[in-house]
Amino acid sequence: MTLDALTDEVLARCEVLGGISEERGRLTRTFLCPQFRAVHEHLAVWMADAGLRVRMDAAGNTIGQSKPRSNRSRIFLVGSHVDTVPDAGKFDGILGVVLGIAAAKLLSDRTFSRRLDVIAFSEEEGVRFRTPYLGSLAVCGKLEAGHLAARDATGAAVSEAIRQFGLDPAELPLAAYPPKRVAGYLETHIEQGPVLESLDLSLGFVPAIMGQTRAWLTFTGQAGHAGTSPMLLRRDALAAGAAFVSSVERVGRATEGLRATVGSLTVLPNVGNVIPGEVKLSLDVRHANDEIREQAVAQLHAEARALAKERRLTLHLKRTLEQAATACDAGLTARLARVMEEHGHRAVPVVSGAGHDAVIMAGLCPVAMLFLRSPGGVSHHPSECVRREDVKAALIVMTTFLERELTG
Repeated sequence: MTLDALTDEVLARCEVLGGISEERGRLTRTFLCPQFRAVHEHLAVWMADAGLRVRMDAAGNTIGQSKPRSNRSRIFLVGSHVDTVPDAGKFDGILGVVLGIAAAKLLSDRTFSRRLDVIAFSEEEGVRFRTPYLGSLAVCGKLEAGHLAARDATGAAVSEAIRQFGLDPAELPLAAYPPKRVAGYLETHIEQGPVLESLDLSLGFVPAIMGQTRAWLTFTGQAGHAGTSPMLLRRDALAAGAAFVSSVERVGRATEGLRATVGSLTVLPNVGNVIPGEVKLSLDVRHANDEIREQAVAQLHAEARALAKERRLTLHLKRTLEQAATACDAGLTARLARVMEEHGHRAVPVVSGAGHDAVIMAGLCPVAMLFLRSPGGVSHHPSECVRREDVKAALIVMTTFLERELTG
């Protein structure tokens, strides 16, 4: 198959997976939802077509393995995730998996000293259980009891979801790769931002991934009648929540390189003529410098406490993620950049503001990331798209890079 035909195949497969959703009319696919079976079936066929042996581990990760010269060979991993946010685009995560399969197909007529594993991680976004990276945590042997006890909106725990899907949580230790056998990990991903497009570049490499803090804050006041409660006597939880959202935006804008977001807001009782008695909201803070991120988080938490005190509310604050900034491996990244330049691409570093499975995988082995241009800088949205020429360029770079890494 020619490179052009294989590029078209990659894009067509993204369209196929983009049509598999747990919600009608929009793409939403969370950890081990029933529709994930269809994703696994497609991936299994495509991986087998690329000469890979297919298996699913106890965390629902779909894995295709090449045949190395020896059963004791070291392993090089390629992967990304196949879960989505609600109302998602078709390329976030999925493109990296399908490109990995395509690269394996191009290399399938050769036997290397190292084994190539293409991993479709079952969970990265943290939507269903508000806990991200479940798939890569399992692969790295870091999926702990606390992760398995996390519950979704229906009250089901992660361990129950695994059983309901037909998998066995007791077999999760078998999902972990032995660290000494893993030579490296490459994740190819859309940039999800505007940098590459602003530079008119197809590809970039990632030197580092920003650290993240995620938390949930709940302001609790007193619900009351909208017409009979005087303004100065109210304990309006939503008014405090709105003020806090403004604080998050102000702090984010005032600190260079900081990303600060409130993306979810739940109001109770959520009735037009009732003063809100409770507001629950999310907080997401990111920066490439952990100290700057931690200072911003401390400032925002202090402002939330001050708002609660001023308005006679109670505040409950729970951190759900504390992820340090992750540096990609210098040697592996330098080799990736060199391949980019050999194929005529300007090797530009783009720090990732989004979290990726590479964050977790860096605790197992050296990691590198390749970014593709995101037209319009749009992601986590149905209008997310890619350019065909960028997909082809990524496939060429990946194949050359993997050819060298698999040779050892």
